[in-house]
Amino acid sequence: MAKVKLGFAPTRRNIFSAPDARRYRELTAARLRELEIDFVDITDINEEGLLYRDEDMHRIAEKFKREKVDGIFFPHCNFGTEYECARLAKELNVPVLLWGPLDERPDENGVRLRDTQCGLFATGKVLRRFRIPFTYMTNCRLEDPVFERGIRDFLAVCNVVKVFRGIRILQISTRPFDFWSTMCNEGELLEKFNIQLAPIPMPELTEEVRKVREEREEMRQVADYCRSHMKVEIKDGELMQVAALKVALERLIRRYGCQAAAIQCWNQLQGELGIMPCAANALLNDEGIPVVCETDIHGAVTALLTEAAAMGETRSFFADWTVRHPDIENGELLQHCGPWPLSVAAEPVRLTYPLAFENPGSLSAEARHGDISLVRFDGDNGEYSLLLGHAKGVDGPWTKGTYLWIQVENIKRLEAKLVEGPYIHHCVGIHRDVVPVLYEACKYMGIRPDLYDPEEERIQAYLRGE
Repeated sequence: MAKVKLGFAPTRRNIFSAPDARRYRELTAARLRELEIDFVDITDINEEGLLYRDEDMHRIAEKFKREKVDGIFFPHCNFGTEYECARLAKELNVPVLLWGPLDERPDENGVRLRDTQCGLFATGKVLRRFRIPFTYMTNCRLEDPVFERGIRDFLAVCNVVKVFRGIRILQISTRPFDFWSTMCNEGELLEKFNIQLAPIPMPELTEEVRKVREEREEMRQVADYCRSHMKVEIKDGELMQVAALKVALERLIRRYGCQAAAIQCWNQLQGELGIMPCAANALLNDEGIPVVCETDIHGAVTALLTEAAAMGETRSFFADWTVRHPDIENGELLQHCGPWPLSVAAEPVRLTYPLAFENPGSLSAEARHGDISLVRFDGDNGEYSLLLGHAKGVDGPWTKGTYLWIQVENIKRLEAKLVEGPYIHHCVGIHRDVVPVLYEACKYMGIRPDLYDPEEERIQAYLRGE
């Protein structure tokens, strides 16, 4: 599971009850500990452990930077000091979460101790003046289920943003000539988002495969794993080539400091190694290292964001939108030659031959059904967006490769999105509802969320805690 560290900066304002603010500071910290949230406290900054003075804000900023927090949580323990929250958030440039506890009724003298909600309104306005995006968790009690849900969703948002801001992708060879749709603008990705590519030629990969075959031990371990977890339908020498390719890919990804890879899976590779890379890709995908097909850089970005939204707990799969379902309205086939992780399969996995090529090295299995999210990061003409939506697995005809028949709310509406762009025939699926988290993360990444179903109000209601 991904690790995310929060900067805990509870805040108060002088004209409201300081003792009650300190009480809620302690209650909130205790609740975070109960939920096993990793957070950096500020009790060493001042005697109250609260943010409300400028001199403390600078020391808090230094501490949070030193601790490398991934997000800041601003519990408004009374009204709060909105400008100190904004100044601290500006210093850190990480996702921001606003929240405050529900106030109790006024006391017998008509006195209100906190006016928390009013303070949240003020902080939201000042953050906008500072042009700081922020997430708001609805005014609620610490014990309410919406509090835990909101905190955990925010951690996932922080994880997406952290991953996005540190992406480096191993690009293995050029895109296939025929795939103009997978071209990308390397310079623009770097300038806009700090997405870095590490391009290498195909001979560097094949030379690494040769070294792995000479060393043999790691290759044999991978081959043994394949024999115990798959039905191997290819020759032993071909299996060894698949295993060697898996080890070589992993070494190169580590060597260049990458988190994912995009490979020209056809057709030079087949001439060099005599196999498809799909099974090797699948093995790495199952280990949380996405490797996508046809040198689709945007696809690799999509896979990283999707798995980050799931906190690394669930594997994603890289798919083609292919054909309509022959029997089910709004049905569609997600399929690829055979690179999907074994962990998403609904049946025993076969290591065999793909649909459109003669070379061995692809997996064949239907993915398990259930609710899934479908995601695609893409862009052209200088504008980028994240296509987001839901689907469910359904029964359908057998086909080769790794596949899943799905049903969406309106396939014609989705088809129009894909044709009109900026998207292509590739997407990433995952057996987890990551749509709200990715929708919220877009505000921090500078990307437009693009929902293929008209459910924006439902998602916003979920994020509000309804």
